[in-house]
Amino acid sequence: MFIEERHKHILDMLEQDGKVLVKDLSLQFKVSESMIRKDLQVLEKNNLLQRTYGGAINITRTIVNGESFFKRVEKNIDLKEVIAKKAYELINENDTIFLDASSISYMLTKLITENNRKITLITNMVEISSMISLDSKVHLIFIGGEYSPLVGGNIGFHSTEQIKLYRCNKAFIGCSGMDLRDGAISTGSSEDVGTKKAIMKISKELFLLAPNERFNLDGIFNFSNITDFHGIITEAKPNNTILTLLEQYDINLI
Repeated sequence: MFIEERHKHILDMLEQDGKVLVKDLSLQFKVSESMIRKDLQVLEKNNLLQRTYGGAINITRTIVNGESFFKRVEKNIDLKEVIAKKAYELINENDTIFLDASSISYMLTKLITENNRKITLITNMVEISSMISLDSKVHLIFIGGEYSPLVGGNIGFHSTEQIKLYRCNKAFIGCSGMDLRDGAISTGSSEDVGTKKAIMKISKELFLLAPNERFNLDGIFNFSNITDFHGIITEAKPNNTILTLLEQYDINLI
């Protein structure tokens, strides 16, 4: 195989998986790891990828999510329902939980209300507040503040100050993406950063709600690190490249 052909295959893999590892490429192309590193150096100089420790990532990872909450709810419903069911199984009777504003939180609340689970639910998500009926066993605590159509919930200073008044057993938090080079977890709104950090401080256990695609994307604003969470709840087992990168964080993949 010519060098140019190898470069094309590497870029194709990056386009598909978002990341590649030197040792995997070395085995696949039957060349030395030092040769693969030279390939990645050349591609990086041409601004086609970004090298990382042990591999490289696609430089077209960053997203700016301009979609409203309701448009996001309608996307990838099946996989989000899988994640919501997994999260629901972690909730016990009489738990106090926090659901931040996300489309998966919306689906998780549907399961909670359908099963009339006796819990205390704290949320800054406006749509959730309208889902709790008068005869529900769910005790709802609603966080006010400045409503963001982009986030789908209340964020900002007033929300953060209210969140600080409470404590919970478990918090389920969404994200725009995560960077497996350093474990950074991000969101698309600067105001949402403070809200998410406040939620994390009041919870004993933290769970990240993240479809597989989030492993290959970044938001703009970092709010946490993978190591802060007790588990990442996703719809299916990620590919081997992602799994290898996750191993360094010793995170529970649910």
